[in-house]
Amino acid sequence: MFNYDDLFQWQRFITPSIIKIFYWLAVAMAVLFGLSGILSGFGAMFLNPFSGLLMIFGSVVGVLVGVIFARIAAELILIVFRINEHLGEIRNRDEAR
Repeated sequence: MFNYDDLFQWQRFITPSIIKIFYWLAVAMAVLFGLSGILSGFGAMFLNPFSGLLMIFGSVVGVLVGVIFARIAAELILIVFRINEHLGEIRNRDEAR
């Protein structure tokens, strides 16, 4: 993953190594909030069945949207680092000439 020395030296980025952890944390949060909404929807069904069903449906859609947006955000961050790597390779290739 990364060494302890990487925290104090700026030769290597640590974000690409740990972005997967943040992605899975975001997915877990989206699922937990969705489960909370689903349980609230079941509770609301005792008062008004239609609003309870809407809450359940909205929670399921919210989980799906949350997971997709977490993936998009993680990929955008990784794209920035990949662009940086490719630009470094181009610079090194041009300097070698």
